[in-house]
Amino acid sequence: MEEYQIETKNLNVHYHKLKVLKDVNIRIPAKQLTAVIGPSGCGKTTLLKSINRLLDIHDDVKIAGQILVNGENILDQKTNEVPDIRKKMGLLSQKPYPLPMSIFENVAYGLRIHHQKNKEEISRIVEYCLKETGLWNEVKDRLHDPATRLSLGQQQRLCLARAIAVKPAVLLCDEPTSALDPISAQQIEKLLLKLKKDYTVVLVTHTLRQAKRVADYIIFLYFGMVIEQGPAAEFFANPKNPETKAYLSGEIS
Repeated sequence: MEEYQIETKNLNVHYHKLKVLKDVNIRIPAKQLTAVIGPSGCGKTTLLKSINRLLDIHDDVKIAGQILVNGENILDQKTNEVPDIRKKMGLLSQKPYPLPMSIFENVAYGLRIHHQKNKEEISRIVEYCLKETGLWNEVKDRLHDPATRLSLGQQQRLCLARAIAVKPAVLLCDEPTSALDPISAQQIEKLLLKLKKDYTVVLVTHTLRQAKRVADYIIFLYFGMVIEQGPAAEFFANPKNPETKAYLSGEIS
């Protein structure tokens, strides 16, 4: 039986009076790369923000239903437990956002917040994360330079290193290659494929070709509803719903 790390049950999200997610029931398998696809505005980013409780910062958002992570409903968690939930959910945004500090301190930041004070241990983890994201050899001689001096592709890999430094269970990636050049985008794709051995990866992508290249599992959203989900090979070879067939053929976009 397949192990699912994240499940949602009748998840509904409203912005003001607009219903963005409508009775969303999904299952995200552990230690696989799940791609969330669908037209712009269909609720993909809202789904990611729901999973790591980022919607909490908006007073005008209402959430109903359940989000189960390892069987525990994170929507039932108290506000003071939300930082622990977010620690389990590494987030990679569409555009890289390095912190206004050095390369080293960007990766060390989360460790210090979570009370890791041993300097040798911090240095070891920073080096490990930079190696995991293919940055170490590029930056090891300028670790104390501002992170903003890195190229856009390097900044995105730095943000990924920062995300994995606190050992999350899940990596949530919101179109992380859309602002990058093709070579940098390919580097991020390869990293996500490598990292799924240790993390459950959820990738929002607007590119069907990317989903075909990297995904093990697919969730297709359309107007805030789950139209179809399942193993990627089966999804692309044998789509079951008319909307899925129309989206894959380019009739709807």
